[in-house]
This record gives sequence, C-alpha cells and structure tokens, in this order.
Amino acid sequence: MKTSDFHFDLPSELIAQTPLERRDASRLMCLDKSSGAVRHGVFRDLPDLLRAGDCMVLNDSRVLPARLFGNLDTGGAVELVLLNDRGNNEWECLARPGRKVRVGRQITFGGGELTAEVTQIVEGGNRLIRFAYDGIFLEALERLGQMPLPPYITETLADSERYQTVYSRETGSAAAPTAGLHFTPELLQRLTERGVELNCVTLHVGLGTFRPVKVERLEEHEMHAEYCEIPAATAEAVTRAKREGRRVIAVGTTSCRTIESRANEDGTLEPYAGFTNCFIYPGYKFRAIDGLVTNFHLPESTLIMLVSALAGREHVLAAYNEAVRERYRFFSFGDAMLIT
Repeated sequence: MKTSDFHFDLPSELIAQTPLERRDASRLMCLDKSSGAVRHGVFRDLPDLLRAGDCMVLNDSRVLPARLFGNLDTGGAVELVLLNDRGNNEWECLARPGRKVRVGRQITFGGGELTAEVTQIVEGGNRLIRFAYDGIFLEALERLGQMPLPPYITETLADSERYQTVYSRETGSAAAPTAGLHFTPELLQRLTERGVELNCVTLHVGLGTFRPVKVERLEEHEMHAEYCEIPAATAEAVTRAKREGRRVIAVGTTSCRTIESRANEDGTLEPYAGFTNCFIYPGYKFRAIDGLVTNFHLPESTLIMLVSALAGREHVLAAYNEAVRERYRFFSFGDAMLIT
C-alpha cells in the first residue's frame, strides 16, 4: 500500500488547541469495524457501550517534562526533547538547531544545574547526549524541563496535568498516550462496576509513535523502537480473556502495539520488558486486540494506518470524512473514537 492512500483533507481549525474543561465531555464516534456504520455519542457514555467481561488495556506511562532549553559552549541556544533513556545517564534526543549540536559539544541548563555532552549522532539525525548532575535526574527535569506538547498545539497549556492521564504511573514518555486523556477516576469506577476488567501496560511514547512516514511504500517505513512492559497480571488477564472468548479492548495505539507485538498466534500473552518497533498497517492480522479506543489522527500517519488495519481503510476514511463534516476536534486534545 501507499502512504498517500491514507490522506484526507483536514481543516486546521479542527485541530484542538486546548483540552475541554471535563475530560469525559469529549465527543465519541462509535465505528463498527465489520459494517463501517457510525454512531455519535459522548465519551462519558463509554461504559454503556462495552460489555461485562471486556478486558480493557491502558498505557500507564507518564510524560516527562522532556523539553529542555540550554546553551552550547559556543554560546548559542539549543532545545532538546528527550526520547529514549539509553542508560548510564545517556538519552537519545531531538536537538534544535541540529547543525550546531555536534559531537563533543557541551550544553548547560539552568545556569549549570544540569550539564550535558553530545556523544553521538545516530540514524535519523537524533543525538545521544550524556547528562551530568547532582542529585536525582528526574527532579532536575521537573525543575528545568517543560511539557513537550506536539508542534501542532500552539496554545499554552495552563495545567500540565491535563497532558497526563489520570492513571499515569511510570514516568518516561516524550508525549502523552492521548486516547487515555478522556478518562476520569469516576469513569474508571463506572467501567469497573459495569464488569469491564482494567489492566495496564507501559509503553514510553517516543519518536516511533509520531515519526512521519517519509516513504511512499509502507513496507519501507521503519518504526523507531520504544520501550514497553507487559506485567504478569496483564498477560494473565489477556490470556484468560482470549481463552474464554471475551473481547480485549486497547486504549490507544500504544497499548495496541504493545500487546500485539508480543501476542501469540492464539492471542495469548506472556510478560515482557524490552523494546518494540511494531508497525501495524492494513493486511496485518490481529492476534489479541478486538477493539480500540483512540483519538483522531494525522493524515498519512502510522496511527491512522493502525486504525485502518483494524477497521478497514475505506471504513476509517469514511468515518474521518464524517468527523470533519460534523466538526469533531482532532489530535491530542480532540475527540475520541471507539472501534468494535
């Protein structure tokens, strides 16, 4: 298939710049993956749209204040976005302006509270950067870093917690797993009362999730690896659900990719901790995931390709065109879709 097969026209004014006052007040489009039929609702109605016994999997990764502004030893300003922790105080980072961030350059942040050295330029032009600091690195990031909002969001976020899910626990993402932003503690409680099983995986969102597809043939695109974990309890819950014929519903493409990357042919699952570069596009046969809660994604992105693999490209593009006509809000702070 071609990247251009996943294009649709999106007016810029439909890109949500700020979150709604209530997380669960977002609109919810329900898409039947078999027929392509669409219904419209509100996200707080989600428990009524699921079945008792559904096994729901959420990504509990928490966003780092991963955007740092510093100064090079040459005197120029530099911006970093931390992507992946490589261990030994070394991170893979996006760096701007890239032409000035050369191997061997020293960078200071916060007047010297945090310092760093560029150690390597890796594939794709990202930099490996080794940090030096006193104390705990995450505490230094909390003081000096900013929330790394996507470039299509130009408004200032008044409350940084609105770019975190209410169930986030494991710090490490460079962007939020945005399908989860719609949930509230009350909604999670209602899902539990409905009989929906709630389970978590962790995928630290990095470049792999949002990296643009720059090739025309999908088979030539390589996903950037991201760290993920499947706890034993989640592996057992998914395995039990598949054996009992119950549905597994992923919240977000990150949860979906985490589960699918390690699922056996029969959909059963084992615990895992490591990296995944799972790229799902039409033609892929899902092993474990039966349904998906997701946001509305960028044209020609790996995210809309994954959604199309689950529900069919024609169904998804028709639903997206209807979302445009109905003035749904798109991307991170936008509205949601339930595919079953």
